[in-house]
This record gives sequence, C-alpha cells and structure tokens, in this order.
Amino acid sequence: MGTLLMHEDERDIDVSLVGRLIAGQFPQWAGLPLRRLASSGTENAMFRLGADKVVRLPRHPRAVEAIAHELRWLPRLAPALPAAAPEPLGRGEPAEGFPWPWSVYGWLDGHNPVPGTLEEPALLAEDLAACVSALRRIDAADGPVGCRGVPLASRDRFVREALGQLAGRADTAAVTAVWEASLRAPEHTGPPAWAHGDLMAGNLLVRGGRLTGVIDFGTVGVGDPAVDLIAAWCLLPAAARGVFRAAMGVDEAEWARARGWALSIAVIALPYYWDTNPPVAANSRHVIGEILAETA
Repeated sequence: MGTLLMHEDERDIDVSLVGRLIAGQFPQWAGLPLRRLASSGTENAMFRLGADKVVRLPRHPRAVEAIAHELRWLPRLAPALPAAAPEPLGRGEPAEGFPWPWSVYGWLDGHNPVPGTLEEPALLAEDLAACVSALRRIDAADGPVGCRGVPLASRDRFVREALGQLAGRADTAAVTAVWEASLRAPEHTGPPAWAHGDLMAGNLLVRGGRLTGVIDFGTVGVGDPAVDLIAAWCLLPAAARGVFRAAMGVDEAEWARARGWALSIAVIALPYYWDTNPPVAANSRHVIGEILAETA
C-alpha cells in the first residue's frame, strides 16, 4: 500500500500504476519523469508528469463524476477568469485494473496559501473577489445545478450528525448556535449564478502573495453563489475578510449563508478526517475557530 487511505472504498494509486496508464494511453508522454505530489486533497491523487503536466485520478467512486463534469465546463469558464485554471490535455480511460476515468492537465505554477502566513492578505482578498465576481458574470442560463448552490438547510442533517460525533472534542453548543443562526438567514432570491463551490486553500494557487490560479472545478455549477465566499473564513484573516466582503458588495443575508457554508463544510469534514487526513482536520478546526471568534 502506497499511502494512507482516507475512505473505505478508496483505491491505492501509486507511481507504477500511473506510469502504466500513461504508457498505454498517452505513449508520447511515457518517457517523462513521474512523481506523486504531496497533497491534503481528499478526492483525487495527483502526479506530476514531466515539467508541464499533472495527472489526476479519482481516489474513490464518488469522485468519478467530477472528472467528466470538470472536463465539460472548464473550457467554457476558464477564459473568463482573471486567474489561471487547469487546461485539460487528455482524458484517460479505465485500464490496468484501475476502474475509472482519469485526466491529464497542464501544470500551473504556484503554491497553496497557508492561513496565518499570507504575504499580502488584503491584496489576496481583492484577487479572490475579482475571480469570484468574474465567475458570477458568466451566463448561467444552461449551467448545471451546483451541488453547493442549494439552500443551506439541505446540510442540516449532516451537520447535526457530525456535531454528535464531535461531542467532547469541540464546543458543539457554540457551533450549533452559529449554525442555527445561519439557517435563519433569508434564502437566495436572485437569479442563479456560477460558483466554483470549493474555494478552500488547497484549491488556490498563489505566488508572491497574489492569486495566480484556481484548481479543481469538480463542484462548479449554478445556484446560490454564496458558497464561494467561504474563502473569507477558510483562508483570510479578519482584517482581510472585511476587504473581501467590501469588494464583493454582498448583503448580510448572503454573508450569513456563506458563513453557514464554511461552518458546515468544516464541521462535516472534521470527524471524518480527524485521524486519516490531519491537514484537513486542522483546517476544519481553524475555520470553526475563526467563525466562533467572529460571532462571539
């Protein structure tokens, strides 16, 4: 077994397997160096191929659908964004005992930002706002319904189940109070808009403190775009959070829904990844702490 597995139905994916897949389906790249990339990601395993490519393979069955989804919509959305997005270079098919489709993309330079160590938090907040705003301006008439563009109440059962698992390990009473306040926020009544759906630090790339890229569009879709404001708590410090909100120009209802999305994602992830993915669990605790401090 090559790495610690996070899901009961996860496949163990190693360099040998990926090398055979590349050789069999993209022989023009078969001689390029291949190495696994360290990542706290939970849905895909990533391998750098040569100097300018990256291979992404779904870790488990629930991540498979996002491959085709991303490959379909990225070519339409990416040209309208001020930050770089992955360029699809090839779609791989099941082979060598690997049962699902996979993909090859162009490599994007940059590194994932780390909360608490941002070089230019206010400028990064402005960059994020520009990117989210650009995505919202794209015509959403025939876009797919986003899995996170739905009413926040659809998360209620899962949040409460996770809180039950966190009893004694987190301030569940305080979290419940903030969650219930978020549920009382008015629902989105405007037209559906595009949202990336997962603007966590692991899906952002920066260089010199500025946003250079956005990756992993597997959850992109249309609906209530409030979910794309989660970066305010997942990444930005309090002062830059205000810069982000001002640049977005959102009202109190949307901000409250966004806070609820950030909280729900963190709460649901925390017990699931507590032991199997320490970086994700640490980020979840960070988000919960930021939200509780803001609402105290």
